[in-house]
Amino acid sequence: MDDETEQLTELLAADLDDGFTELVRVHARGVHAFLLRVAGSAAEADDLGQETFLRAYTALRGYSGDRRRALRPRAWLLTIAANVWRNHVRTSVRRPVSAMRVEDAEDMWSDARPGPEERATAVEDRHRLVAALSQLPELYRVPVVLRHVVGLSYAELAEVQDCPVGTAKAQVSRGLGHLRRLLGPHEAERKKVAM
Repeated sequence: MDDETEQLTELLAADLDDGFTELVRVHARGVHAFLLRVAGSAAEADDLGQETFLRAYTALRGYSGDRRRALRPRAWLLTIAANVWRNHVRTSVRRPVSAMRVEDAEDMWSDARPGPEERATAVEDRHRLVAALSQLPELYRVPVVLRHVVGLSYAELAEVQDCPVGTAKAQVSRGLGHLRRLLGPHEAERKKVAM
């Protein structure tokens, strides 16, 4: 456990309200980034993020100081976020992702100021990647987003997914394979045009 995490868990153990405020400050962006990528909509990610932190606070109120001190907050919050997302998917009617959701998501990427041609290509690539991510089955979308967008290690990913590390690696690998297949036909066509 690094120093920042240790200080956070000590604060949670000593004073839940101040500790929770710090927990939200430190981890809100990572939770939101994960939920944005799996939900595909900024508004939906905001709602799911609020539900995640509400459930986290409710759970922490029932924990003893020692249990709060032993928490691994990042993995614990992302586990809650993944469960909130799964519950949301189960209870809502599946709807196709609209173009508006892709536009919401593209605003989250930073712009490194490339030229007009590079910008057009980058925007097109982002649209394709976000659309392809939204087409992945949940079984693969969640691990790919946690690993490659949020940046969890395979051990943390396995903890969030409640599975062995090997299974987490396999889910990420299969998810990336699905993404390659989804993105593949367009890539081959693009190379022909460039020649």
